[in-house]
Amino acid sequence: MLDLLLHNATLPDGRSPMAIAVQGGRIVDVASVIDAPARETIDAQGLLVSPPFVDAHFHMDSTLSYGMPRVNQSGTLLEGIALWGELKPTLTQEAVIERALAYCDWAVARGLLAIRSHVDTSDARLLAVEALLEVKQRVAPYLDLQLVAFPQDGVLRSPGALANLERALDMGVDVVGGIPHFERTMAEGAASVKLLCEIAARRGKLVDMHCDESDDPLSRHVETLAFETQRLGLHGRVTGSHLTSMHSMDNYYVSKLLPLMAEAQLHVVSNPLINITLQGRHDSYPKRRGMTRVPELLAHGVNVAFGQDCVMDPWYALGSGDMLEVAAMGLHVAQMTSRAAMQQCFDAVTTSAARILQLEDYGLTTGCHADFVLLQARDPVEAIRLRATRLKVFRRGRLVAESPEATASLYLDGRPDGTAFLSPATPPSR
Repeated sequence: MLDLLLHNATLPDGRSPMAIAVQGGRIVDVASVIDAPARETIDAQGLLVSPPFVDAHFHMDSTLSYGMPRVNQSGTLLEGIALWGELKPTLTQEAVIERALAYCDWAVARGLLAIRSHVDTSDARLLAVEALLEVKQRVAPYLDLQLVAFPQDGVLRSPGALANLERALDMGVDVVGGIPHFERTMAEGAASVKLLCEIAARRGKLVDMHCDESDDPLSRHVETLAFETQRLGLHGRVTGSHLTSMHSMDNYYVSKLLPLMAEAQLHVVSNPLINITLQGRHDSYPKRRGMTRVPELLAHGVNVAFGQDCVMDPWYALGSGDMLEVAAMGLHVAQMTSRAAMQQCFDAVTTSAARILQLEDYGLTTGCHADFVLLQARDPVEAIRLRATRLKVFRRGRLVAESPEATASLYLDGRPDGTAFLSPATPPSR
């Protein structure tokens, strides 16, 4: 007997109606019709069933710390970094763990079941590293948390930063991070990329660097990142996050850069909500958007994901862990409004992000983990448009969160007209 049979579902690729059979925490069959007894049967009523959302770029050590020690008045990246520097000495493990666990609850409720979080290794105490390693263990039954050793203050610029990063990796942090544009010179930035990629190659680790998070078109460390990836044979294991300077680069240079990135099989994470908030702050008008060249990267075969980056912290006052909000902002800023492009934006917070994290057995095919979300929408584009309610969230075939349908009742001329609708996609006739 099956543990769970979900039928009459629409899949992200448009197939419908489809059934998904679950046994022992895994998908054992996906077909148009599955005739088998099950302990639980769910009629999806033609609604969208998606693999879980994946956030390929986040900062869980700082999340939910908004206003501590004060609010970022300028709204700039550099003031955010300065505020975080003031806050770090006052952090306690208990507070970091409490805020991180609260955010993980938000994430699961929104169908977000995998997060790559950068964790600051600049503090010699490695307090945040210890805290998030504990959080990773505690949330493992319901959420995959992957950690990046992130030398926020610069791995060469900050005394002891390299030793701290190595210690964090020894403690069990998964990925090597960096921030070359924050080193003191362009040359030091390039040297940091080389050094950190060599550490990753030696340790067999993935790489994910904050790279060129700047409006400066001459911030070109992604070129070095692509070169070192090729030199060290790290193809497919390296991610460049942000890459906002590409928005300001001239087209001729970008025409040379894109093939180099594609040959190195770099992944890219753009963070639409944060990139368009922090960048362009020194502009009057015209004002730059500051998000990297997502359509052009995709056209060259580069895998691109969208990240949440920040939620209620020194850099960003808003956010809720809703990856459909992230996808919607990316869609608008990148002007990805064709049907195929809007589907790519949905992929950017699901399958494309899962590729970056190298999640095993992710997806909606036989043999995959039974992790999926039932959304109150008929297709991925509608899910983005409506920020669709996550009706049910499953992890390893077990229900971990559910929300009631979004409903509305209409009152015309102050009188109930007796009409209610379950989805804004099908408004009532009047």
